[in-house]
Amino acid sequence: MKRKITPIILFLVLFAGTGRLFSQELNAIQTVVPFLTIAPDSRSGAMGDVGVATTPDVYSMHWNPAKFAFIDGKAGVGISYSPWLRNLVPDINIAYLTGYYRFDKKQVASASLLYSSLGDVPFTDDFGNLERTFKPNELAFDLGYSRIFAEYFSGGIAFRFIYSNLTGGSYSGGDATKPGISFAADISGFYQRDITLFSKDAQLGFGLNFSNIGSKMSYSDGQTSDFIPMNMRLGTAGTIELDNFNKLSLAIDFNKLLVPTPPIYNTDMEIIDGKDPNVSVPIGIFQSFYDAPDGFKEEIHEITSSIGLEYWYNNQFAVRVGYFHENESKGNRKYFTAGAGFRLKGFTIDFSSLMPTASNHLLARTIRFSLAFDINALQNGGGSGQ
Repeated sequence: MKRKITPIILFLVLFAGTGRLFSQELNAIQTVVPFLTIAPDSRSGAMGDVGVATTPDVYSMHWNPAKFAFIDGKAGVGISYSPWLRNLVPDINIAYLTGYYRFDKKQVASASLLYSSLGDVPFTDDFGNLERTFKPNELAFDLGYSRIFAEYFSGGIAFRFIYSNLTGGSYSGGDATKPGISFAADISGFYQRDITLFSKDAQLGFGLNFSNIGSKMSYSDGQTSDFIPMNMRLGTAGTIELDNFNKLSLAIDFNKLLVPTPPIYNTDMEIIDGKDPNVSVPIGIFQSFYDAPDGFKEEIHEITSSIGLEYWYNNQFAVRVGYFHENESKGNRKYFTAGAGFRLKGFTIDFSSLMPTASNHLLARTIRFSLAFDINALQNGGGSGQ
């Protein structure tokens, strides 16, 4: 008997949207490998998922590779772990390993590995009899390069290999399935300079990152390929030195998927509003700015916003809060975040928690743990500021 993959489809919907079950007039954009859009680290996770323009850290690969060019230190390594959707199932996990190495004052190389395990999924035959249990998994491996091009500006690029094995060779619609594979790239820019604000030393940053720009993905030879979550993130951040011991940062991000919006079909599956989403990657990117069935209003609704606040005491103890907002028709993810960090002699430990505004939300109880090592600071016996 051919194995059914209905559980996988369910996981894709839940993993991608999380809050979509609460939407009423839903026209959310769907992509494969949605795990690529999840904040992997605790610092940004505690600040409402901001990160494109915050001060550089070891987790910059996910948010803006260009930031690495301005990072303090010679080299660093970070690891992060998050149990995901614990209100739904007990064994979905996301792990992230990243690092960087500085060649000289202007150039930095970086790499990262993002891994997601979707737990145990039962596969049954046509009569509902259990045939086997499979553990779907997905990963993305990145190599990045960043360089300072001007006194206050840097650019970055990253190349990404994406692997998604959701079915383990099971059958769907008579076709044997296979792992999905895609290749993608990020291109980003970062502007950072020291300023004076209210007669105090401060720092201002702007960031822009086009991420996951790459090929479509398919899970079988006879299946239509789907878009990966190509994305544009734009943001700004500011940090002010209140005194010799206290530092405060505020960051704001805006995010938009560069993927076609689903059109409206009639009963004969003819498009009556919007545009055909079955287009090439280049056309899909440009079309994503004007293809919403409800026009400009819906295009604006596709932009998510994040705001985060970070306080450091003596560059050793941090407290963070944030908020993430997504329109009701596009997923309805709305949640507050909070977390803390502690740094000592080159080690940094961070923790974050997510608190949805809706009760009984699938994202409730989401937590993240991160551990970072500043190699240069460890060699010198002390910590470096962010």
